[in-house]
Amino acid sequence: MAGPGAPDPLSAGRLAAQGLTDRAARTPLAVVRHLLAVQAQDLRAARLAIRARSRGLTAGDVDDALDRGEIVVDHLMRGTLHLVAAEDHGWLHALTAHRQAAMSAHGLAREGLSPAEARRGVGVIAAAVGEGPHTRAELRARLEAEGVHAAGQALAHLLLAASIAGVVVRGPLRGREQALVDRAAWVRPRAVPTGDEALARLGTRYLAGHAPATPADLAWWAGITRADAARALGPARPAPGAPAPAPPAPVLLGAFDPALLGWTSREWLCGPHCGEVAAGGMIRAAAVVDGRVVGTWTTPGGRVALAPLEPVPAPAAAALAADAADVERFLATGSRAGRR
Repeated sequence: MAGPGAPDPLSAGRLAAQGLTDRAARTPLAVVRHLLAVQAQDLRAARLAIRARSRGLTAGDVDDALDRGEIVVDHLMRGTLHLVAAEDHGWLHALTAHRQAAMSAHGLAREGLSPAEARRGVGVIAAAVGEGPHTRAELRARLEAEGVHAAGQALAHLLLAASIAGVVVRGPLRGREQALVDRAAWVRPRAVPTGDEALARLGTRYLAGHAPATPADLAWWAGITRADAARALGPARPAPGAPAPAPPAPVLLGAFDPALLGWTSREWLCGPHCGEVAAGGMIRAAAVVDGRVVGTWTTPGGRVALAPLEPVPAPAAAALAADAADVERFLATGSRAGRR
């Protein structure tokens, strides 16, 4: 980890690959397509990931892209909800969703749902979304009306089972909530690569937004085996010797930002502040200067409040203040859905 005034080439390279250096993307779809997948159990955080890699967009633009079906949210990769381009959903689902089956079965059993009742619950969900978008509350009511246990965490595990089965994705906004829809009707079918072809595509697409990276990094990020990750990256390694790019301008990254979740370690970005940024499963929003985390931030009352973790030079502080104003502008314009 390089000190102030001496940006780390590893950090600079990864942040450039992440789209944080030029922020050239012009649409939510372009950002998501480039990163391949954005963790999205917190939809507000996923919106902020798009903001940090673009210019002039609003939270409402992200919601509109969801409403149009350009981007969708589903249980992919390592089992967490991820935002992906609809065009990438089919092959990512085929490559990663089945790896969550054991976790799903364990969760269903813990909630007292037998395999037969779980299958019946997935059938009820499929019938409901076949009629149109449904919120979680509507699906819970439908399941309970059909005599399927859906109280507590049972609904979440039934929805995960329906996701693994390829029945549902999270798509358009219904008021402040993202609705679940029939995957077959919402996501246009496309040819799905298999085997080594699918792994090669995964490796190439992962490196486009995360290089430099190792097979261990890809295995963790995608929730696949290290052997498969090595096969994925084998034909996709970038040519060595490219000069390190300049680090991005000071930027505010949202909670669960892809730059904090794309590799097995985040020490390259957080350095001595990893404990303040990541704790108890929560990845906090972070301020980055010269390719290093220098603070965290929150938005009490809709205004950005920066909490420095080390002294920040005046020019960088001014740049962070300007980016904070952009965060406030972004969040104030059209967002309709809260945390999921």
